[in-house]
Amino acid sequence: MAEPTQVLDEVLDDLRAETEALEGVVAALPAAGWATPTPAPGWTVAHQIAHLAWTDERALLAATDPDAFRREAAALTAGPDPAAFIDEGAARGARRPPDVLLAGWRAGTTALAAALAALPEGTRMPWYGTAMSAPSMATGRLMETWAHGEDVADALGVVRESTARLRHVVRIGVRARDYAYAARGLRPPAAPFRVEVTGPGGEVWAHGPADAAERVTGDALDFCRLVTQRLHRDDADVHAEGAEAERWLGIAQAFAGPPGQGRARREEA
Repeated sequence: MAEPTQVLDEVLDDLRAETEALEGVVAALPAAGWATPTPAPGWTVAHQIAHLAWTDERALLAATDPDAFRREAAALTAGPDPAAFIDEGAARGARRPPDVLLAGWRAGTTALAAALAALPEGTRMPWYGTAMSAPSMATGRLMETWAHGEDVADALGVVRESTARLRHVVRIGVRARDYAYAARGLRPPAAPFRVEVTGPGGEVWAHGPADAAERVTGDALDFCRLVTQRLHRDDADVHAEGAEAERWLGIAQAFAGPPGQGRARREEA
């Protein structure tokens, strides 16, 4: 079993690579390209990058000044719409000139990686809904960078290469199983699931007991798109054995916060 520091270093390396991959998609865009609508209603390419930059800033605050983060989070979620601050943060950032937005995002991801690497082992930092370890925070940032990168790529008609970094998204999607139920006011099943998905190189990523009655199998990319709600259940090359496993695939979410709208079926889009 890898040491915690080794795990964090690995995730941070992959987070940097995922960030660079998305940066490569947007860096050469003309100003008009940043205004391209994405599949997220009301969000342009600029909103997607601004959201990542804003969330990195919040994560940096949680890592370096947890008390200040708690005060800010309490204030942000105190209004009648406790999730409104997400759209508001993206909208503010999207109004910046593209070069300023991109430079700020670059600086923020670098600062966050350094702050997470400097945290004493075992530290848990506050976050929206639950406390996070440094490896978990880094994995969450990688998942969000990849997922919002999917929105950007879809908007621009770019086909991105799948990589072994998807294993982190698979892992967080599996670990967030019970959260997906709770976010909808449902009781999570007591029994564990077995998840086996095939990565882009033919490798199999498996989670859960091998003899579990409820099972999920299929393509890792589609599983990642499903748990980040970038793909409709009916369009995913992901298969369930067991009624509860099928139910989960219809509500799965790897991200914190309220359930998202998800994507329409391809034939309806």
